[in-house]
Amino acid sequence: MALPRLGIEGEWFQGADGRRRLLRGVNLGGDCKMPYTPNGHTNIPTDFADHRTVSFVGRPFPMAEADEHFGRLKAWGFNCLRLLTTWEAVEHAGPGNYDEEYLDYFAALCRKADDYGMYVFVDFHQDVWSRMTGGDGAPGWLFEAVGLDFTKFHAAGAAHVMQYKYDFARGGRQEDTYPTMTWSQNYKYPANAIMWTLFFAGDTFCPDFLVQGRSAQEFLQEHYLGAMEAVAHRVKDLPNVIGFDSLNEPGSGYVGLPLSYRHVGPSERNPMPARPGLAWSPLDGFAAARGLAREIPEMQIDWEARAVVKKRDVLVNADGVSIWKAGRRCPFERAGVYRLDGGEIVALDEDFFVARNGRKWNMETDFMGPFFAKVAKRVRAINDDWLLFAELDPGAGMVHGFPPETPARTVNASHWYDIVTLSTKRFDFPVKINPYTGRTTEGADAIEASYTRQLGRIKDASKTLNQGTGAPALLGEFGIPFDLDDAAAYKAWNAGDRSDGPWEKHIIALDLMYNALDQLLMHSTHWNYTASNRNDQAVGDGWNQEDLSIYSVDQRVDPADIDSGGRALKGFVRPYARAVAGRPLKMKFKRETGAFRFVYEAEGDGETEIFVPRLQYPNGYDVEVEGGTATRDDENQSLKVHAVGSQKVAVIVTRK
Repeated sequence: MALPRLGIEGEWFQGADGRRRLLRGVNLGGDCKMPYTPNGHTNIPTDFADHRTVSFVGRPFPMAEADEHFGRLKAWGFNCLRLLTTWEAVEHAGPGNYDEEYLDYFAALCRKADDYGMYVFVDFHQDVWSRMTGGDGAPGWLFEAVGLDFTKFHAAGAAHVMQYKYDFARGGRQEDTYPTMTWSQNYKYPANAIMWTLFFAGDTFCPDFLVQGRSAQEFLQEHYLGAMEAVAHRVKDLPNVIGFDSLNEPGSGYVGLPLSYRHVGPSERNPMPARPGLAWSPLDGFAAARGLAREIPEMQIDWEARAVVKKRDVLVNADGVSIWKAGRRCPFERAGVYRLDGGEIVALDEDFFVARNGRKWNMETDFMGPFFAKVAKRVRAINDDWLLFAELDPGAGMVHGFPPETPARTVNASHWYDIVTLSTKRFDFPVKINPYTGRTTEGADAIEASYTRQLGRIKDASKTLNQGTGAPALLGEFGIPFDLDDAAAYKAWNAGDRSDGPWEKHIIALDLMYNALDQLLMHSTHWNYTASNRNDQAVGDGWNQEDLSIYSVDQRVDPADIDSGGRALKGFVRPYARAVAGRPLKMKFKRETGAFRFVYEAEGDGETEIFVPRLQYPNGYDVEVEGGTATRDDENQSLKVHAVGSQKVAVIVTRK
């Protein structure tokens, strides 16, 4: 099918037919971060020496399998994909050398998504800069271009990388060698922080540092935008491709940080609680990068104190390994940030990254706003209809909100997770304790209310976008680990339990999240669907022991059953209004009883479409429409509603 192009009207996506769309989608997929050949999953050792010859063709799945996976996603009610690619996938071979086979493959995926009625926005994904720095995203040759040697990062303690720290012979989840979610701490490590600072603010902090005749910032951003343009040209004529994400979860580097400050708890400099991991200061980072040993405080969660506290001091780079290539000098030293004196590092300007000449640097206004404008300008030169799905640094962005310079036709694509569940792989229902705040919530209603408040703040940040007319808030990522409680559900599955019992916690957690989305009438793309996922704590989604996929090939036991392989389906396969001939007002679903109610203010005589999944109504359903009529389309799990003589229409669906 040829889906109509979507634009935006206030908080809604709106098609050419005038109907407002509620986008409920999924991230496809978690393993797109890693090469397909050779198998790049982080549970497989590598030294990244083959980084120029890898291929991402086959991520998220080979085209021969596409109909199966798209058919499943359609059956589960999704109408939108946040389709992952990476800078590395496009430009891994070298500067300006684009992988044409991959670009063909990616465009074919987008066309296939249209066949299944799914809108797509392209996500140039990254986590903590690159695979070589503990995540994914940027190609390896960029380090060489700026003078860094990624083969030295582990020895120098400049990055926390699973492929170097994990004991592959031992396998399984390893909290002692590679604890859960510790990949995210790499934003503070020097290999990461140096690259982010150059990428966003090189022109400000070291303008004389040139890479191949251009400033480092221009060199990095131009290659990033060039890779994005290469994808854009391939999908420019596809009406179901509605735009591009600016950059997944970008880091701020050292912008705004005092040079010697270590954040070990709320202070005048930083009133926020400390976070687990090493409390790096920028000076610590520069010292370790230059080959100097540093003792750095390590923070951890104290569950009894319900706080993040200092655990110990850790000696970093005891062997004195420099990550700068021979003959290359740190550009920040040249810029006057610090100097070396007799084997010691000396801070020269404590507020170098904080302020200059009385002007305080602001990451959002000074650097993210101009970056958003560049991304929008470049992709819209190829297709002017495209929307910008904007993301700020998830660690700080919502504190200040989107910058005033954010371009028109921007969508708030922020992320949100229940951090305690994500980091502990536990959902302590009905009691939850947040170690960062010490607050306790009891019962499903209290948890749902907490989720609604948190998501409401994200939605409120959209009100200032698009010159004050507002914007859709599309929750770009949210979800839960499926290996909760030391993978208890997998063990039950392996023991032969095929009931919903082992997945009850997962179902409850997801149900509460979707209840909050419904209450706020908020768009979303669930993290994630990974076709290669395994019920194995060393593998999961194939990346850093994360396991948030709503599908696992290990659980696909009946190829004839479209639901086979799905996890905790009753938590997220649920009714919702997909297309509305009017203005949505209220939506609520009660999973336990199957009661669904949707209210909208009708405009014109168009058709409102509601997804009604067989999964929730196995014995059928009854429908009542106040102010209208309804027609069933059971084959497509759809209910079509027309207003009749009333401005307000209420649709009530109940289980038989």
